[in-house]
Amino acid sequence: MTTATAPAQSPSPTSTNVHLSALGLLRSEWIKLRTVRSTIWCYALIILLTIGIGVLVSSLATLPTATTTGDAARSLTVTAATGGINLAVLIVSILGTLIITGEYATGMIRSTFTADPRRLGAIVAKMVILAVTAFITSGIAIWLNALIVWPILHHRGVDVQLGDPSVFMPLLGGSVFVTLISLLAFGFGLILRSTAGGLATVLGLLLVAPIILGILTGLTHADWVGDLRAIFPDSAGGQLVSYATPGSKTGIVNGILTLNGWLGFWVMLGWDAVVLTVASVLVKRRDA
Repeated sequence: MTTATAPAQSPSPTSTNVHLSALGLLRSEWIKLRTVRSTIWCYALIILLTIGIGVLVSSLATLPTATTTGDAARSLTVTAATGGINLAVLIVSILGTLIITGEYATGMIRSTFTADPRRLGAIVAKMVILAVTAFITSGIAIWLNALIVWPILHHRGVDVQLGDPSVFMPLLGGSVFVTLISLLAFGFGLILRSTAGGLATVLGLLLVAPIILGILTGLTHADWVGDLRAIFPDSAGGQLVSYATPGSKTGIVNGILTLNGWLGFWVMLGWDAVVLTVASVLVKRRDA
């Protein structure tokens, strides 16, 4: 008499450990980002405000003479083309924070980390998608704005070429500044896991801290306060979009630390590196 044996059952899909590849993680984060309505609104506002402010600056700016050339022309063009950068920075600060804190608030972060148990892959994918979209959107906004304000300024007697390196680099730097700030906000959001806390921290660094340091500088006249002010994100990042006249000095000038575009870039990169490193360590150690 033989004993019938049940056929071996294939493992159910839920019993297998299926992890997303790097490309899969990127695709997943891209879907998340583009399907959230606030993302579309934030990036649309960056483009509209950048162009609107640029048109206002180029149309209403007071010109010293009927024909403006040289440093004055290049400086005015850079100012008009990047006039909306400060607002763009505030908008991406909000977006960069919400991208990560929103998942913690809804509990979706558990599903994200289930797909990537090591966690850092998902975090890096979020950072890449955020950085790429922020850079492209701000680049579109700045260069579209530049192409609009250039004929306005030319009609008003401002003689400048957009391909001039002293003009081109600050316009490129504007996109870099927006991108680095978005990653900084993302890092604070990941550390604090709170929308209110993340926004308060990054906006405090951008808006409140400079005011406090400015008051301290006026009261104490201490050089170290000015040096500290120079390495804060708003000041260091602002150098990326500033027109630098030929021969301008950097380093310690009149006892105060003075940065140029490249030094400002490295300072901003340092801020991002420190904050994102701390965030990465914490996300590996803490529960979702």
